[in-house]
Amino acid sequence: MEAVIHKLETGLFSKLEELLEWGGVKKDIIFLVLSGLAVLASLFGFQPLPFDIAWLAIILCGLPIIIEAIIGLVTEFDIKADVLVSLALIAAVATGEVFAAAEVAFIMQIGALLEDITVAKARAGIEKLVNLTPQEARLLTSSGIQLVKAETVQVGDILRVLPGETIPVDGEIIAGETSINQAVLTGESLPVDKTVGDMVSSGTVNQFGSFDMRAVKVGEDRSIQRMIRLVQSADAGKAKIVGLADRWATWVVVIALLSAIGTWAVTGEILRAVTILVVFCPCALVLATPTAIMAAIGNATKHCFLVREGDALERLANVKTITFDKTGTLTFGAPKVVAVEKIDSPVGCTENAIYRLAASLESLSEHPLGKAIVKSYKE
Repeated sequence: MEAVIHKLETGLFSKLEELLEWGGVKKDIIFLVLSGLAVLASLFGFQPLPFDIAWLAIILCGLPIIIEAIIGLVTEFDIKADVLVSLALIAAVATGEVFAAAEVAFIMQIGALLEDITVAKARAGIEKLVNLTPQEARLLTSSGIQLVKAETVQVGDILRVLPGETIPVDGEIIAGETSINQAVLTGESLPVDKTVGDMVSSGTVNQFGSFDMRAVKVGEDRSIQRMIRLVQSADAGKAKIVGLADRWATWVVVIALLSAIGTWAVTGEILRAVTILVVFCPCALVLATPTAIMAAIGNATKHCFLVREGDALERLANVKTITFDKTGTLTFGAPKVVAVEKIDSPVGCTENAIYRLAASLESLSEHPLGKAIVKSYKE
């Protein structure tokens, strides 16, 4: 019987969590805007409805907080700041302080929204990696070339990769030569020349020249899949400082409840006890940490630094030495002709003439160095 009840409760809470997550960040923003307008209208005495319009903020922003607090308490006995917030909301409503409850719900929802946006930015990098995963491969068979799904490729299969295509699996080149753009895996800004016997990795891009390769690592063993798993395994949500704030919030909940109960017992006035709960409500404690992380990640993004997780910002504070690797990290990573010198050339053949001939020979080349010669000559 207990197992049946537990299963029903789990199913109910799962449905409630799905309902709360419905609509994502867009829904939260809409609810927050409507709640903000309702709080302002109530503050200035504008009441177009037969009841206090602040109830709109309580329903849209406060009710999700209460539901999440109940789910956390029942399923994990997790006492965090939202428990005290829920108690403050319920107590304020019970004593008729509707505006105070709406204000608390609105402020807490701002913090929750900032945290959701931070997590969404971190997960966006994972989605980009997933999009880099090749979907198809050209399988060489006795009857010719056959397009197959990349995940169906087996070890030992012979594949052909054409110019501009993403390499579907890890393998060894058995015929042909080319240059591979490996920036997605190694950060190397310049393509790397590859020929027979060299290894190539999935997710990298074939710049020019088709080649045949033998599959060595397929499926979940592919380089790009390992990278995706590595990123997904990282905690892209809360930083350690946010967890620390939640742990302190547990003590705040206990102290606030004891203080409210003591005040009620001594004075006999429930309104004073509710006031303590509302004042103790750790809005600043919960709001400050995700706001700071959000601002730091946003500022870093403006300067072309992509931060995968909030915890990285905390660890960065302890860094004493930074070592930069790979051309392109601190430079543009694009080759450019800076000087032309002739060595034992025919009389009358100037550096400019040699430069012009070299640019002519490379005019149809797809090699990065050839392109650099042509581009520099034109400039």
